[in-house]
This record gives sequence, structure tokens and C-alpha cells, in this order.
Amino acid sequence: MSAYTNSVNPGEAGMGRAVAWLQSASAEVWVKFLLALVGLGLAFGAALLSTASGEAGHLWASVLLASLALLMAAFVGLVTVPFLARRVAVERLRQTFHYEVTKAGVVYVLVTLVIGIAALNTGNNLLYIVVAAMLAAILVSGLVSAMGLRSLELEVRLPEHVFAGRPVVGGIVLRNPRRFLPSFSIRVLPARKDKKRKARKQWRWERTTFVFPLNRAPENQWVRLRDWKVRWIEVLPPPPGIFEGMIYFPYLPPGSDLTADLELCFERRGLYRESSFGVATRFPFAFLTKTRDVALEREILVYPTVEPPDELFEILPLVRGEWESFVRGRGSDLYRIREYMPEDSARHVDWKATAKSGSLKVREFSREDERKLCIVFDNPAAGVVSERAYERAVNLAASLAWHFSEQDAEVSFVVPGHGRGTDLHEFLARLAVIEPRGNPQAGEELRDGMLREVRRKVSQEDVLRGIDLGTTGEYNIILTARPRGSLPTALWNCSYFVFVGNDPV
Repeated sequence: MSAYTNSVNPGEAGMGRAVAWLQSASAEVWVKFLLALVGLGLAFGAALLSTASGEAGHLWASVLLASLALLMAAFVGLVTVPFLARRVAVERLRQTFHYEVTKAGVVYVLVTLVIGIAALNTGNNLLYIVVAAMLAAILVSGLVSAMGLRSLELEVRLPEHVFAGRPVVGGIVLRNPRRFLPSFSIRVLPARKDKKRKARKQWRWERTTFVFPLNRAPENQWVRLRDWKVRWIEVLPPPPGIFEGMIYFPYLPPGSDLTADLELCFERRGLYRESSFGVATRFPFAFLTKTRDVALEREILVYPTVEPPDELFEILPLVRGEWESFVRGRGSDLYRIREYMPEDSARHVDWKATAKSGSLKVREFSREDERKLCIVFDNPAAGVVSERAYERAVNLAASLAWHFSEQDAEVSFVVPGHGRGTDLHEFLARLAVIEPRGNPQAGEELRDGMLREVRRKVSQEDVLRGIDLGTTGEYNIILTARPRGSLPTALWNCSYFVFVGNDPV
């Protein structure tokens, strides 16, 4: 250990830090700045020499030096100044402030105006001093609030699994990295401007193909060129925000961070997102509410509620009864002793029970895969069922999945557009964002051609026929809105159907 320590030269460590700094973005800014100073200094010197040469009567030397000064100044202006200006613009954008005048600030400004008018009319020096002090207070308020908000760092911690209707607790961490300057009366709030989040329409350019003649087949058209067209489309509103209200920090010491609990409760399933947050303050005089935007994107997926609804208690006894009938078969565990049937094998006859009862008795065994269960959500098309019935069906599917996953059973899940899965939270995540097939709001995160392709595949897929549920050895619980006569016959012997309709499920 000592040999290693001695081998590290402080000079080499310092050289390494210097090299790392030279490779950073800050070094590039300083190099550009110093080059700009050197270039402008040389241009200024050339301009002075040009003036001196002109006074001495050296005309051509004066012209050459003046041209050189202009070229060096133009070079600095074209190469260095735009780069530095972009850096300043980015930094200012990063530290964007929004102002909102409070009621106290309005009253204060009105009083200042009245005293200022009185000072102009009377010429009283004392009134001028009072007005100057009041205007200085406004300036000090703006500077102090900006200093208190600048450089604050924000972190939002959200729980991994969230269910609709269940309160959960997240966390907001506010950090003050400054060494000496504290912050006072800081509020953290969502930075959304569009609280109502309504759908709006706008023009959008889309790729297309210019063809001629129009009424011919593609292979017989003379002209096929890439083209653009503009369409008036409806833009879906962004997902709802994560939280409303604000979190208050009365005092944030320098070089420290504070954590506050964030209580969340979502009434509906779906995706919730915040694209940015704001840190605001009214310190010190409450004349202005100054807010600084913090670019911090957070999203949370809210699962459907898994609280057992009334429909669950109604269908559970029926499901268990039919499941028990299905699991009777050949296996290693004795299920029951019953009367002999013509289709039974003679090797399953229980001779002791036959001798006692005087009639043939056979032993019936439980299946080895008796704990296998598959829950299928057969997503209906848009308009087949009402929105309320659809949400009730989604919640019932989530409740069934949650209930049987807590039992000693091997459960799998099927949703149209996805393969068979065994992960409960993956199934709940799919139910969280699922919409009726063909709904224009379905898959709002997808866009344009990708969205149309996904919808085409889902609409062509028949979840009941595409996956051979009847031969997997599982018992199936299928939530569907199809008519009874349209269901595959092979599924009736190994499935329990929950028919989704406008009436209670």
C-alpha cells in the first residue's frame, strides 16, 4: 500500500486535473474568450499603427494596416462572438424566471406612484427620498429572490408500482449546492401552463407521393415523385400531471438538501407525466412571485384498481367450481372415489370400496397441472361497450389477476397485440394504457405511420384463435364482449367466460 502511495506523484495528479479541465466545455469557453481578446487587441494595435502611418504620410501602409484591423475584427466577430453568445443564451434559458405580481405588490406600486406624484407636485426632497427607497426595495426584492432560486437542484422520487385509488407517497429532494448563501421560503410546484389540457387542432406537414395520371395503377403511372401535403389535424392533449398544489420549504441551508413527502392519489389508470417543475419564492417582501423552471421530466404508470369489486365476489364461486371440474383427471394425487362410468379404465377400479358398497367404484385423480390458469382480456372494438362498462371490465381483469397471483397457482396472461406473459406487473402495465380497438386515443404515444401499423396488426389479430388456448392444459378466464355464438367451441370445456356489456359485468 505504501509503495502504491509513493508512486503517485502530486505533480502527475495535478497534471491529470489540468488535462481533464482542458478537455472540458469550460476550457473551450475560456480559450475562445482569450482568443477573442487577443484578436481584438491585435486589431486595435493595427488600427493605431494605421492612424500613425496616415499621419506620417505612408498612405499604402495606412491602408494595409486598416484593412488588417478590419479583417481581424471581422474574424473575431464571425468565429468567437456567436459561440459565446450561444453559451450565454443557453445559460439564460437554463435559468429562466417567470414573474407574477402579488396583491401586496400591486398595492405597494400604487402607493409608490402616489408618493412619486406628490413629490413632483410639491418638490419636497423628503418625498423624493421616500420614493427612491421604495423603488430600491423593489429592486432589492428582485435581486434577492433571483439569488435565492439560482443554482437550486431538484430531484423527484416516485414509487415504482402505483394503483388507481390507492394513496402512495413519493419524495421531493431540494438541494442547495452553494457554500455560503441559503434560500428562504421556497415552493416546489408543477410548471404546467395548460391546466385544462384540452385537445387542439393544428396544421401538420406529411410526406406523400405526387402521381400522374391519378386514375391508373401504380405500375402504369408516368410520374411518381416525393411530395408534401399539409393537413389540419387534432393534436391530443398531453398526459395529465403527476401532482397538483405545492411543497413548501421554509429554509434551505447552504450545502445541504431537504426531503419532503409527496402524497399522491390517482383516480384513474393511465400514464401521468410532468415535463418540468418550478421552484418559486416570494422572499423577501412578497411583491413578486418569482418562479424558475427546472427541466426535469418524470412519468408514472398507474395500474387499474385491484380492489375486489362486487362482480369479483359473484364470479369467484362459479370460477372455482368449474375449475375443480376441469382439474379432475389422471395424475398422482387422489381426488375422489366415485361410481364407475363406461368410459373409465378398469385399472382405476377401487376394489376395496367396491366390496364395501356392492357397486363398482373408481378412483379419480387430480391433474398434475391443476394450478395452471390463464387470464385473457379480449379487447373489444370501440363503440361495442360503453366507456363505463369497459373500465369496469379492465378493473375486473386486474382484480382477477391480482387475486389468483396471490394464490398458489401458475398464472399467465394474454392481451391482444402481445404474447402470452407470466409477469403480473407487465400485465397490469398493459391494462393501464389499453384502449378499445380503433379508438383514436389508443396508443397516444405512437405517431403517424407507426400508429396506423400497430392498429392494423391489432385489428387483424384474433386473440382467441391466434393462441391455441384449448390445448395448453390451462384453465382460462376470458373477459370478452363477443356474442356467445361467435366463440370457439373448443374453449367452452376449458374456459370460464365473463361477458362484458353495457349492463353490469
